[in-house]
Amino acid sequence: MADPKGFLNTARREWPRRSVGERVKDWDEVYVPGALLPIVEQQADRCMDCGIPFCHDACPLGNLIPDWNELVSRADWRAAADRLHATNNFPEFTGRLCPAPCESGCVLAINQPAVTIKNVEAAIADRSWQDGLNAPRPPDRHSGRTVAVVGSGPAGLAAAQQLTRAGHTVVVYERDDRAGGLMRYGIPAFKMEKHHLERRLAQMRDEGTVFRTSVTVGRDIGADELRGRYDAVVLAVGATAWRELDLPGRELDGIHQAMEYLPFANHVCEGDIDTSPLSAAGKHVVIVGGGDTGADCLGTAVREGAASVTQLDIYERPGDLRDELAEPWPTYPKIYRLSPAHEEADELRVSPAADADARLFAASTLRFTGDAAGRVRALHVTEVDAERRPRPGTARTLPADLVLLALGFSGPERTRGGLVDQLGLDVEDRGTLARDADFTTNVPGVFATGDAARGQSLIVWAIAEGRATAAAVDRWLTGETRLAAPIGPYDRPMTA
Repeated sequence: MADPKGFLNTARREWPRRSVGERVKDWDEVYVPGALLPIVEQQADRCMDCGIPFCHDACPLGNLIPDWNELVSRADWRAAADRLHATNNFPEFTGRLCPAPCESGCVLAINQPAVTIKNVEAAIADRSWQDGLNAPRPPDRHSGRTVAVVGSGPAGLAAAQQLTRAGHTVVVYERDDRAGGLMRYGIPAFKMEKHHLERRLAQMRDEGTVFRTSVTVGRDIGADELRGRYDAVVLAVGATAWRELDLPGRELDGIHQAMEYLPFANHVCEGDIDTSPLSAAGKHVVIVGGGDTGADCLGTAVREGAASVTQLDIYERPGDLRDELAEPWPTYPKIYRLSPAHEEADELRVSPAADADARLFAASTLRFTGDAAGRVRALHVTEVDAERRPRPGTARTLPADLVLLALGFSGPERTRGGLVDQLGLDVEDRGTLARDADFTTNVPGVFATGDAARGQSLIVWAIAEGRATAAAVDRWLTGETRLAAPIGPYDRPMTA
Protein backbone atom coordinates (compact mmCIF):
# COMPACT_ATOMS: atom_id res chain seq x y z
CA MET A 1 0.00 0.00 0.00
CA ALA A 2 1.14 3.52 -0.77
CA ASP A 3 0.39 4.97 2.68
CA PRO A 4 0.59 2.49 5.59
CA LYS A 5 -1.44 4.88 7.74
CA GLY A 6 -3.97 5.91 5.12
CA PHE A 7 -6.83 4.05 6.78
CA LEU A 8 -5.99 5.78 10.08
CA ASN A 9 -5.54 9.32 8.78
CA THR A 10 -8.23 9.54 6.11
CA ALA A 11 -11.95 9.32 6.80
CA ARG A 12 -14.31 7.58 4.40
CA ARG A 13 -15.73 10.04 1.92
CA GLU A 14 -18.22 9.01 -0.75
CA TRP A 15 -19.10 10.46 -4.14
CA PRO A 16 -21.26 13.47 -3.20
CA ARG A 17 -24.82 13.60 -4.46
CA ARG A 18 -26.51 16.61 -5.96
CA SER A 19 -29.07 18.31 -3.73
CA VAL A 20 -32.47 16.65 -3.67
CA GLY A 21 -34.18 19.82 -4.85
CA GLU A 22 -31.98 19.92 -7.93
CA ARG A 23 -31.85 16.31 -8.98
CA VAL A 24 -35.57 15.49 -8.77
CA LYS A 25 -36.15 18.05 -11.53
CA ASP A 26 -34.23 16.01 -14.11
CA TRP A 27 -33.26 12.45 -15.03
CA ASP A 28 -29.50 12.92 -14.79
CA GLU A 29 -27.42 10.79 -12.43
CA VAL A 30 -27.77 11.80 -8.81
CA TYR A 31 -24.03 12.39 -8.28
CA VAL A 32 -22.20 15.70 -8.58
CA PRO A 33 -20.42 15.64 -11.96
CA GLY A 34 -16.65 15.78 -11.70
CA ALA A 35 -16.63 15.50 -7.91
CA LEU A 36 -15.36 11.92 -7.67
CA LEU A 37 -11.89 12.05 -9.22
CA PRO A 38 -10.52 14.75 -6.89
CA ILE A 39 -11.23 12.67 -3.78
CA VAL A 40 -10.76 9.12 -4.97
CA GLU A 41 -6.96 8.90 -4.79
CA GLN A 42 -7.02 9.53 -1.03
CA GLN A 43 -9.91 7.11 -0.62
CA ALA A 44 -7.98 4.38 -2.45
CA ASP A 45 -5.10 5.06 -0.07
CA ARG A 46 -7.29 3.77 2.79
CA CYS A 47 -6.91 0.22 1.40
CA MET A 48 -4.68 -1.81 3.73
CA ASP A 49 -3.51 -4.28 1.06
CA CYS A 50 -4.49 -7.11 3.40
CA GLY A 51 -2.56 -10.34 3.41
CA ILE A 52 -5.85 -12.13 2.81
CA PRO A 53 -8.08 -9.69 0.90
CA PHE A 54 -11.60 -10.85 1.70
CA CYS A 55 -12.93 -8.32 -0.81
CA HIS A 56 -11.75 -10.79 -3.49
CA ASP A 57 -13.99 -13.52 -2.15
CA ALA A 58 -16.91 -11.14 -1.61
CA CYS A 59 -16.79 -10.03 -5.27
CA PRO A 60 -18.27 -12.60 -7.67
CA LEU A 61 -15.92 -11.32 -10.38
CA GLY A 62 -12.85 -11.75 -8.20
CA ASN A 63 -11.82 -8.16 -8.90
CA LEU A 64 -8.18 -7.41 -8.05
CA ILE A 65 -9.24 -4.70 -5.64
CA PRO A 66 -6.09 -4.07 -3.57
CA ASP A 67 -4.07 -3.95 -6.79
CA TRP A 68 -6.07 -1.21 -8.44
CA ASN A 69 -6.58 0.64 -5.17
CA GLU A 70 -2.82 1.05 -4.85
CA LEU A 71 -2.46 2.04 -8.49
CA VAL A 72 -5.15 4.71 -8.11
CA SER A 73 -3.50 6.03 -4.93
CA ARG A 74 -0.36 6.50 -7.05
CA ALA A 75 -2.39 8.09 -9.89
CA ASP A 76 -1.37 5.32 -12.30
CA TRP A 77 -4.72 5.28 -14.07
CA ARG A 78 -3.63 3.27 -17.11
CA ALA A 79 -2.35 0.36 -15.02
CA ALA A 80 -5.41 0.58 -12.76
CA ALA A 81 -7.70 0.37 -15.80
CA ASP A 82 -5.81 -2.66 -17.09
CA ARG A 83 -6.14 -4.46 -13.75
CA LEU A 84 -9.83 -3.61 -13.46
CA HIS A 85 -10.73 -4.66 -17.00
CA ALA A 86 -8.82 -7.91 -16.55
CA THR A 87 -11.75 -9.20 -14.48
CA ASN A 88 -14.68 -6.91 -15.33
CA ASN A 89 -15.91 -6.06 -18.81
CA PHE A 90 -18.19 -3.25 -17.67
CA PRO A 91 -16.92 -1.53 -14.51
CA GLU A 92 -18.87 1.65 -15.24
CA PHE A 93 -22.05 -0.44 -14.85
CA THR A 94 -21.06 -2.16 -11.62
CA GLY A 95 -19.53 1.05 -10.25
CA ARG A 96 -23.01 2.55 -10.38
CA LEU A 97 -25.44 -0.36 -10.00
CA CYS A 98 -23.77 -3.02 -7.84
CA PRO A 99 -24.61 -3.00 -4.10
CA ALA A 100 -20.90 -3.56 -3.42
CA PRO A 101 -20.67 -6.83 -1.47
CA CYS A 102 -16.91 -6.26 -1.73
CA GLU A 103 -17.20 -3.42 0.80
CA SER A 104 -18.93 -5.71 3.29
CA GLY A 105 -15.95 -8.06 2.94
CA CYS A 106 -13.38 -5.27 3.38
CA VAL A 107 -11.17 -6.11 6.36
CA LEU A 108 -11.29 -2.46 7.42
CA ALA A 109 -15.07 -2.89 7.80
CA ILE A 110 -14.55 -5.06 10.89
CA ASN A 111 -14.44 -1.95 13.05
CA GLN A 112 -14.32 1.05 10.69
CA PRO A 113 -16.10 2.31 7.56
CA ALA A 114 -15.00 0.22 4.59
CA VAL A 115 -12.89 1.48 1.72
CA THR A 116 -15.09 3.12 -0.95
CA ILE A 117 -14.33 0.31 -3.40
CA LYS A 118 -17.39 0.95 -5.56
CA ASN A 119 -16.50 4.63 -6.00
CA VAL A 120 -12.89 3.79 -6.88
CA GLU A 121 -14.14 1.32 -9.47
CA ALA A 122 -16.44 3.93 -11.04
CA ALA A 123 -13.60 6.46 -11.07
CA ILE A 124 -11.25 4.08 -12.87
CA ALA A 125 -13.93 3.25 -15.43
CA ASP A 126 -14.76 6.89 -16.10
CA ARG A 127 -11.10 7.93 -16.24
CA SER A 128 -10.30 5.13 -18.68
CA TRP A 129 -12.93 6.47 -21.09
CA GLN A 130 -11.76 10.03 -20.51
CA ASP A 131 -8.16 9.07 -21.33
CA GLY A 132 -9.07 6.96 -24.37
CA LEU A 133 -7.94 3.69 -22.81
CA ASN A 134 -10.91 1.59 -23.96
CA ALA A 135 -10.03 1.11 -27.61
CA PRO A 136 -11.83 -1.81 -29.29
CA ARG A 137 -9.99 -5.15 -29.06
CA PRO A 138 -10.95 -7.15 -32.15
CA PRO A 139 -9.48 -10.65 -32.38
CA ASP A 140 -6.21 -11.24 -34.21
CA ARG A 141 -7.80 -14.11 -36.14
CA HIS A 142 -11.22 -15.68 -36.49
CA SER A 143 -12.00 -19.21 -35.44
CA GLY A 144 -14.65 -19.88 -38.07
CA ARG A 145 -17.12 -20.78 -35.31
CA THR A 146 -20.41 -18.94 -34.78
CA VAL A 147 -22.31 -18.23 -31.57
CA ALA A 148 -25.77 -16.79 -30.98
CA VAL A 149 -26.37 -14.96 -27.71
CA VAL A 150 -30.04 -14.50 -26.86
CA GLY A 151 -30.47 -11.47 -24.61
CA SER A 152 -28.39 -8.32 -24.27
CA GLY A 153 -28.38 -7.74 -20.53
CA PRO A 154 -25.09 -7.75 -18.61
CA ALA A 155 -24.70 -11.54 -18.77
CA GLY A 156 -25.33 -11.68 -22.51
CA LEU A 157 -23.09 -8.71 -23.24
CA ALA A 158 -20.23 -10.10 -21.14
CA ALA A 159 -20.47 -13.50 -22.84
CA ALA A 160 -20.66 -11.89 -26.28
CA GLN A 161 -17.65 -9.62 -25.77
CA GLN A 162 -15.50 -12.43 -24.41
CA LEU A 163 -16.43 -14.80 -27.24
CA THR A 164 -15.89 -12.13 -29.90
CA ARG A 165 -12.45 -11.37 -28.51
CA ALA A 166 -11.70 -15.11 -28.60
CA GLY A 167 -12.23 -15.00 -32.36
CA HIS A 168 -15.74 -16.38 -32.75
CA THR A 169 -18.44 -14.71 -34.84
CA VAL A 170 -21.07 -13.60 -32.33
CA VAL A 171 -24.59 -12.34 -32.99
CA VAL A 172 -26.64 -10.97 -30.09
CA TYR A 173 -30.44 -11.15 -30.38
CA GLU A 174 -32.56 -8.69 -28.39
CA ARG A 175 -36.36 -8.45 -28.46
CA ASP A 176 -36.42 -4.76 -27.52
CA ASP A 177 -35.68 -2.01 -30.01
CA ARG A 178 -32.34 -1.25 -28.34
CA ALA A 179 -29.70 -3.46 -26.76
CA GLY A 180 -29.03 -3.43 -23.04
CA GLY A 181 -31.78 -5.50 -21.43
CA LEU A 182 -32.86 -4.23 -18.03
CA MET A 183 -29.95 -1.78 -18.04
CA ARG A 184 -31.71 -0.05 -20.92
CA TYR A 185 -35.35 -0.05 -19.89
CA GLY A 186 -35.43 -1.33 -16.30
CA ILE A 187 -32.79 0.86 -14.65
CA PRO A 188 -33.77 4.55 -14.42
CA ALA A 189 -31.43 7.07 -16.00
CA PHE A 190 -30.86 8.78 -12.64
CA LYS A 191 -29.03 5.61 -11.55
CA MET A 192 -27.08 5.14 -14.77
CA GLU A 193 -27.22 7.46 -17.75
CA LYS A 194 -27.50 5.48 -20.98
CA HIS A 195 -24.43 7.00 -22.63
CA HIS A 196 -22.38 4.59 -20.49
CA LEU A 197 -24.22 1.73 -22.17
CA GLU A 198 -23.95 3.23 -25.65
CA ARG A 199 -20.16 3.54 -25.38
CA ARG A 200 -19.76 -0.13 -24.54
CA LEU A 201 -22.13 -1.21 -27.32
CA ALA A 202 -20.14 0.89 -29.80
CA GLN A 203 -16.92 -0.71 -28.55
CA MET A 204 -18.43 -4.19 -29.00
CA ARG A 205 -19.64 -3.41 -32.52
CA ASP A 206 -16.18 -2.17 -33.45
CA GLU A 207 -14.76 -5.43 -32.12
CA GLY A 208 -17.06 -7.39 -34.40
CA THR A 209 -20.08 -8.30 -32.29
CA VAL A 210 -23.29 -8.07 -34.31
CA PHE A 211 -26.58 -6.95 -32.71
CA ARG A 212 -30.02 -7.90 -33.98
CA THR A 213 -32.64 -5.88 -32.10
CA SER A 214 -36.44 -6.12 -32.27
CA VAL A 215 -36.08 -9.86 -32.80
CA THR A 216 -37.88 -12.30 -30.51
CA VAL A 217 -36.16 -15.67 -30.65
CA GLY A 218 -38.80 -18.38 -30.67
CA ARG A 219 -41.18 -16.23 -32.71
CA ASP A 220 -39.27 -14.22 -35.33
CA ILE A 221 -36.61 -16.89 -35.59
CA GLY A 222 -37.31 -20.45 -34.49
CA ALA A 223 -35.15 -22.61 -32.28
CA ASP A 224 -34.36 -25.08 -35.07
CA GLU A 225 -33.23 -22.29 -37.39
CA LEU A 226 -31.11 -20.79 -34.62
CA ARG A 227 -29.37 -24.08 -33.85
CA GLY A 228 -28.88 -24.78 -37.54
CA ARG A 229 -27.30 -21.40 -38.17
CA TYR A 230 -24.91 -21.30 -35.17
CA ASP A 231 -22.41 -23.71 -33.66
CA ALA A 232 -23.42 -22.73 -30.11
CA VAL A 233 -26.28 -20.84 -28.49
CA VAL A 234 -26.06 -18.89 -25.22
CA LEU A 235 -29.36 -18.15 -23.50
CA ALA A 236 -29.08 -14.96 -21.43
CA VAL A 237 -32.76 -14.07 -21.44
CA GLY A 238 -32.89 -12.98 -17.80
CA ALA A 239 -35.50 -13.68 -15.15
CA THR A 240 -38.39 -11.55 -16.38
CA ALA A 241 -41.37 -13.60 -15.19
CA TRP A 242 -42.67 -11.27 -12.49
CA ARG A 243 -44.35 -12.44 -9.33
CA GLU A 244 -48.02 -11.65 -8.87
CA LEU A 245 -50.11 -10.50 -5.89
CA ASP A 246 -53.35 -12.44 -6.08
CA LEU A 247 -55.57 -10.43 -3.74
CA PRO A 248 -59.13 -9.09 -3.86
CA GLY A 249 -59.29 -6.10 -6.18
CA ARG A 250 -56.24 -7.04 -8.27
CA GLU A 251 -58.34 -6.70 -11.42
CA LEU A 252 -58.87 -2.95 -10.88
CA ASP A 253 -57.38 -0.50 -13.36
CA GLY A 254 -54.31 1.33 -12.12
CA ILE A 255 -52.50 -1.72 -10.68
CA HIS A 256 -49.39 -2.53 -12.69
CA GLN A 257 -46.18 -4.48 -12.48
CA ALA A 258 -43.04 -2.43 -11.91
CA MET A 259 -41.62 -3.61 -15.22
CA GLU A 260 -44.72 -2.34 -16.99
CA TYR A 261 -44.14 1.07 -15.41
CA LEU A 262 -40.37 1.65 -15.49
CA PRO A 263 -39.73 1.13 -19.23
CA PHE A 264 -42.07 3.98 -20.15
CA ALA A 265 -40.01 6.48 -18.15
CA ASN A 266 -36.89 5.27 -19.94
CA HIS A 267 -38.62 5.65 -23.31
CA VAL A 268 -39.40 9.25 -22.33
CA CYS A 269 -35.71 9.83 -21.55
CA GLU A 270 -34.77 8.26 -24.90
CA GLY A 271 -37.09 10.73 -26.65
CA ASP A 272 -39.39 8.00 -27.99
CA ILE A 273 -42.51 9.40 -26.30
CA ASP A 274 -43.38 12.69 -24.64
CA THR A 275 -45.20 11.34 -21.59
CA SER A 276 -45.52 7.94 -19.97
CA PRO A 277 -49.05 6.49 -20.29
CA LEU A 278 -48.60 5.27 -16.70
CA SER A 279 -47.20 8.55 -15.38
CA ALA A 280 -47.51 9.08 -11.63
CA ALA A 281 -48.08 12.83 -12.07
CA GLY A 282 -50.65 14.05 -9.55
CA LYS A 283 -51.41 10.52 -8.32
CA HIS A 284 -51.21 8.81 -4.95
CA VAL A 285 -48.75 5.97 -5.58
CA VAL A 286 -48.21 2.84 -3.50
CA ILE A 287 -45.30 0.52 -4.31
CA VAL A 288 -45.61 -3.05 -3.03
CA GLY A 289 -42.12 -4.44 -2.52
CA GLY A 290 -39.16 -3.16 -0.55
CA GLY A 291 -36.28 -4.01 -2.89
CA ASP A 292 -34.22 -2.09 -5.43
CA THR A 293 -36.90 -2.27 -8.12
CA GLY A 294 -39.35 -0.70 -5.70
CA ALA A 295 -36.82 2.06 -4.96
CA ASP A 296 -36.45 2.65 -8.71
CA CYS A 297 -40.22 3.08 -8.94
CA LEU A 298 -40.08 5.46 -5.99
CA GLY A 299 -37.46 7.72 -7.57
CA THR A 300 -39.30 7.64 -10.89
CA ALA A 301 -42.65 8.56 -9.33
CA VAL A 302 -41.08 11.47 -7.46
CA ARG A 303 -39.61 12.83 -10.70
CA GLU A 304 -42.95 12.45 -12.47
CA GLY A 305 -44.62 14.63 -9.83
CA ALA A 306 -46.65 12.14 -7.79
CA ALA A 307 -49.01 13.60 -5.19
CA SER A 308 -47.70 11.05 -2.68
CA VAL A 309 -45.60 7.88 -2.72
CA THR A 310 -45.43 5.04 -0.20
CA GLN A 311 -43.27 1.93 -0.47
CA LEU A 312 -44.35 -1.18 1.42
CA ASP A 313 -41.80 -3.69 2.74
CA ILE A 314 -43.09 -6.89 4.31
CA TYR A 315 -39.93 -7.25 6.40
CA GLU A 316 -39.27 -5.42 9.64
CA ARG A 317 -37.00 -2.39 9.52
CA PRO A 318 -33.39 -3.63 9.68
CA GLY A 319 -31.01 -2.26 12.26
CA ASP A 320 -28.45 0.41 11.48
CA LEU A 321 -25.53 -1.86 12.41
CA ARG A 322 -24.52 -5.39 11.48
CA ASP A 323 -25.88 -8.19 13.68
CA GLU A 324 -22.55 -9.79 14.59
CA LEU A 325 -24.19 -13.06 15.65
CA ALA A 326 -26.60 -13.58 12.77
CA GLU A 327 -24.53 -11.94 10.01
CA PRO A 328 -20.89 -11.78 11.09
CA TRP A 329 -18.24 -10.09 8.99
CA PRO A 330 -17.50 -10.62 6.08
CA THR A 331 -21.05 -11.61 5.08
CA TYR A 332 -23.24 -9.04 3.34
CA PRO A 333 -25.45 -7.74 6.16
CA LYS A 334 -29.11 -6.85 6.08
CA ILE A 335 -28.98 -3.31 7.49
CA TYR A 336 -31.00 -0.16 7.02
CA ARG A 337 -29.85 1.51 3.81
CA LEU A 338 -30.91 4.86 2.43
CA SER A 339 -30.82 4.87 -1.35
CA PRO A 340 -30.88 8.17 -3.26
CA ALA A 341 -34.57 7.57 -4.03
CA HIS A 342 -35.40 7.07 -0.36
CA GLU A 343 -33.39 10.16 0.53
CA GLU A 344 -35.44 12.15 -1.96
CA ALA A 345 -38.75 10.82 -0.72
CA ASP A 346 -37.91 11.49 2.92
CA GLU A 347 -36.63 15.02 2.33
CA LEU A 348 -39.61 15.97 0.17
CA ARG A 349 -42.09 14.32 2.57
CA VAL A 350 -43.89 12.51 -0.22
CA SER A 351 -45.77 10.06 2.02
CA PRO A 352 -49.49 10.64 2.70
CA ALA A 353 -48.64 11.63 6.28
CA ALA A 354 -46.28 14.60 6.14
CA ASP A 355 -44.25 13.37 9.11
CA ALA A 356 -44.02 9.73 7.97
CA ASP A 357 -41.24 7.77 6.31
CA ALA A 358 -41.92 6.97 2.67
CA ARG A 359 -41.32 3.32 3.55
CA LEU A 360 -43.68 1.26 5.67
CA PHE A 361 -41.89 -1.76 7.12
CA ALA A 362 -43.54 -4.98 8.35
CA ALA A 363 -46.47 -4.11 6.09
CA SER A 364 -48.59 -6.64 4.22
CA THR A 365 -51.26 -5.80 1.64
CA LEU A 366 -54.75 -7.11 2.37
CA ARG A 367 -56.81 -5.97 -0.63
CA PHE A 368 -57.45 -3.20 -3.14
CA THR A 369 -60.66 -1.20 -3.46
CA GLY A 370 -61.80 1.09 -6.25
CA ASP A 371 -64.48 3.42 -7.52
CA ALA A 372 -67.58 2.76 -9.60
CA ALA A 373 -65.55 3.06 -12.79
CA GLY A 374 -63.39 0.13 -11.74
CA ARG A 375 -60.24 2.11 -10.98
CA VAL A 376 -58.16 1.53 -7.87
CA ARG A 377 -58.54 4.21 -5.18
CA ALA A 378 -57.21 2.61 -2.01
CA LEU A 379 -54.88 -0.08 -0.73
CA HIS A 380 -55.61 -1.78 2.59
CA VAL A 381 -52.58 -2.83 4.60
CA THR A 382 -51.79 -4.32 7.98
CA GLU A 383 -48.69 -4.56 10.11
CA VAL A 384 -47.24 -8.07 10.46
CA ASP A 385 -44.83 -9.77 12.83
CA ALA A 386 -41.65 -11.64 11.91
CA GLU A 387 -43.75 -14.67 10.95
CA ARG A 388 -45.87 -12.44 8.67
CA ARG A 389 -48.90 -12.79 10.90
CA PRO A 390 -51.18 -9.72 11.06
CA ARG A 391 -50.93 -7.67 14.22
CA PRO A 392 -54.45 -6.94 15.53
CA GLY A 393 -55.53 -3.34 15.38
CA THR A 394 -52.88 -2.23 12.87
CA ALA A 395 -54.95 -2.26 9.66
CA ARG A 396 -54.98 1.02 7.76
CA THR A 397 -55.99 2.38 4.38
CA LEU A 398 -53.70 4.23 1.98
CA PRO A 399 -54.94 6.37 -0.89
CA ALA A 400 -53.86 4.78 -4.14
CA ASP A 401 -54.49 5.92 -7.71
CA LEU A 402 -51.50 3.95 -8.99
CA VAL A 403 -50.22 0.71 -7.45
CA LEU A 404 -46.92 -0.75 -8.59
CA LEU A 405 -46.01 -4.36 -7.83
CA ALA A 406 -42.27 -4.85 -7.31
CA LEU A 407 -42.20 -8.38 -5.91
CA GLY A 408 -39.28 -9.82 -7.83
CA PHE A 409 -39.04 -12.42 -10.58
CA SER A 410 -39.25 -16.20 -10.67
CA GLY A 411 -37.31 -17.03 -13.85
CA PRO A 412 -37.48 -16.63 -17.63
CA GLU A 413 -40.84 -15.92 -19.20
CA ARG A 414 -42.60 -19.06 -20.42
CA THR A 415 -45.05 -19.00 -23.31
CA ARG A 416 -46.66 -22.04 -24.85
CA GLY A 417 -44.64 -23.04 -27.89
CA GLY A 418 -41.98 -20.44 -27.08
CA LEU A 419 -38.19 -20.80 -27.09
CA VAL A 420 -37.99 -23.03 -24.01
CA ASP A 421 -40.58 -25.43 -25.42
CA GLN A 422 -39.07 -25.38 -28.92
CA LEU A 423 -35.65 -26.30 -27.57
CA GLY A 424 -37.07 -28.86 -25.15
CA LEU A 425 -35.11 -27.38 -22.24
CA ASP A 426 -35.29 -28.81 -18.74
CA VAL A 427 -36.53 -26.31 -16.17
CA GLU A 428 -35.87 -26.29 -12.43
CA ASP A 429 -38.75 -26.34 -9.95
CA ARG A 430 -38.19 -22.63 -9.22
CA GLY A 431 -38.64 -21.77 -12.91
CA THR A 432 -35.01 -21.28 -13.94
CA LEU A 433 -33.28 -23.07 -16.80
CA ALA A 434 -31.51 -26.26 -15.72
CA ARG A 435 -27.80 -26.54 -16.49
CA ASP A 436 -24.71 -28.40 -15.38
CA ALA A 437 -21.48 -27.10 -13.85
CA ASP A 438 -20.25 -26.01 -17.29
CA PHE A 439 -23.41 -23.95 -17.97
CA THR A 440 -24.65 -26.54 -20.49
CA THR A 441 -28.36 -27.30 -20.72
CA ASN A 442 -29.78 -30.72 -21.58
CA VAL A 443 -29.57 -29.69 -25.26
CA PRO A 444 -26.04 -30.08 -26.71
CA GLY A 445 -24.51 -26.78 -27.73
CA VAL A 446 -27.06 -24.70 -25.82
CA PHE A 447 -25.79 -22.89 -22.73
CA ALA A 448 -27.69 -20.94 -20.07
CA THR A 449 -26.28 -18.02 -18.11
CA GLY A 450 -27.20 -15.14 -15.83
CA ASP A 451 -30.54 -14.70 -14.14
CA ALA A 452 -32.20 -17.12 -16.57
CA ALA A 453 -30.39 -20.01 -14.86
CA ARG A 454 -29.15 -18.53 -11.61
CA GLY A 455 -32.36 -16.73 -10.70
CA GLN A 456 -32.81 -13.04 -9.98
CA SER A 457 -29.47 -11.73 -8.74
CA LEU A 458 -26.95 -8.88 -8.86
CA ILE A 459 -25.45 -7.27 -11.95
CA VAL A 460 -21.99 -8.33 -10.77
CA TRP A 461 -23.16 -11.96 -10.73
CA ALA A 462 -24.59 -11.55 -14.24
CA ILE A 463 -21.25 -10.33 -15.61
CA ALA A 464 -19.40 -13.08 -13.75
CA GLU A 465 -21.76 -15.70 -15.18
CA GLY A 466 -21.38 -14.29 -18.68
CA ARG A 467 -17.59 -14.42 -18.49
CA ALA A 468 -17.58 -17.95 -17.07
CA THR A 469 -20.08 -19.14 -19.68
CA ALA A 470 -17.96 -17.65 -22.47
CA ALA A 471 -14.96 -19.66 -21.25
CA ALA A 472 -17.08 -22.81 -21.18
CA VAL A 473 -18.44 -22.18 -24.71
CA ASP A 474 -14.96 -21.45 -26.05
CA ARG A 475 -13.67 -24.71 -24.57
CA TRP A 476 -16.66 -26.61 -25.97
CA LEU A 477 -16.04 -25.21 -29.45
CA THR A 478 -12.26 -25.53 -29.58
CA GLY A 479 -11.25 -28.00 -26.86
CA GLU A 480 -9.41 -25.36 -24.85
CA THR A 481 -9.75 -21.74 -23.79
CA ARG A 482 -7.57 -18.81 -22.91
CA LEU A 483 -10.50 -16.74 -21.74
CA ALA A 484 -10.26 -15.67 -18.13
CA ALA A 485 -13.19 -16.84 -16.04
CA PRO A 486 -13.93 -15.30 -12.64
CA ILE A 487 -12.12 -16.75 -9.64
CA GLY A 488 -13.84 -17.83 -6.43
CA PRO A 489 -17.09 -19.71 -7.15
CA TYR A 490 -15.96 -20.43 -10.74
CA ASP A 491 -12.38 -21.38 -9.91
CA ARG A 492 -12.72 -24.95 -11.07
CA PRO A 493 -11.71 -26.93 -14.17
CA MET A 494 -14.08 -26.99 -17.10
CA THR A 495 -14.41 -30.11 -19.24
CA ALA A 496 -14.58 -29.98 -23.02
